[in-house]
Amino acid sequence: MLIERTGPDSSPGYMLGLMPMVDPVIDELGVRPAYLDRSTALARFRFRSHTGRLVREDPLGDLMARYGDYRGISRGDLLDVLSSAGGSVSYQTSVAAIRQDQEQVTASLRSPSGEHEVTVEAIVAADGLHSQTRSLILDEDAVEVVDTGWGGWVAWADADDETDLGEELWGAGFFVGSYPVLGHLGVILCGPADLTRQGSAALIAQVRRQIDHPEGRVAAVLDAIAAADDRYYWALTDCRASTWSMDRVVMLGDAAAGFLPTAGIGAGMALESALALTKELTRTGARDIPDALRRYEDLQRPRVEAAQDNSRLLARLVFRRNRFVATLRDLIMARVSAKVALGPIHKLLADVPETTAA
Repeated sequence: MLIERTGPDSSPGYMLGLMPMVDPVIDELGVRPAYLDRSTALARFRFRSHTGRLVREDPLGDLMARYGDYRGISRGDLLDVLSSAGGSVSYQTSVAAIRQDQEQVTASLRSPSGEHEVTVEAIVAADGLHSQTRSLILDEDAVEVVDTGWGGWVAWADADDETDLGEELWGAGFFVGSYPVLGHLGVILCGPADLTRQGSAALIAQVRRQIDHPEGRVAAVLDAIAAADDRYYWALTDCRASTWSMDRVVMLGDAAAGFLPTAGIGAGMALESALALTKELTRTGARDIPDALRRYEDLQRPRVEAAQDNSRLLARLVFRRNRFVATLRDLIMARVSAKVALGPIHKLLADVPETTAA
């Protein structure tokens, strides 16, 4: 039984970069042709200094090729691909209360038609960074939250000719990113919260003051954010739950460990974890589900938290305001390849657990 708190016509979200740890999920579902048709290869990464100068371009595709595909896809297209095998969804439904015993778990579900109860063998909570289900089983102090103090707007821009290129500009007091998906560029413009509270126009003006005559992708991002009526504001925080499971309820994805976007790996780790959880459950009897959930957590927590640590480290590098610090960072990044920056991610890709390997 799959429930979704939003409606069927809600916003499908924006861009995702999916690293090769998702390949076993795609293959397990038998949806690789659809996945390749609805996504685009991410082959190159371009880094610009805080003044807009091109610092380096790395062959991301080559770095990832030994492990599998690295693809850009919109969240809406990904949901379509993953659900193409069928299955029903109860929309505008959320979990209002949970009670458990040794044999089962009962959830009170709230929907437009009212509130009713269902009794099941397990609940998997994959309801995001601000998980309502998590709050029903864990105290607030059991969830660590990191607030970068930054936020920004996400929007769509028209695709350009460089459909395999992701580009980032790490500014002094701002961040500009652009990432290709099929037919579009996903773009993001971030800055300190005290500035973004003044609106996107104030942040765009600051970028234009610091970069003479923005062009190319940077100009496309600024223009798209300024023009978009439906842009999404993203407060750049993450979270880490002290435990992922309690008896027959388990958390998955951002509900267990919510990622900052800086390493572009949160969605990939969620899909990898989903497969690991599925394989634990499919070889477990109903009576032993709590043990299976603990095994899943023991397997995935170290991997997920290592990836999350990498995202946090990159955030400390990216989200800086001081120009002197930004200049030093530019000098370092000129000598540090994407392979080195994503070293912990490569370690995860090279050491895939047997339970999730293709």
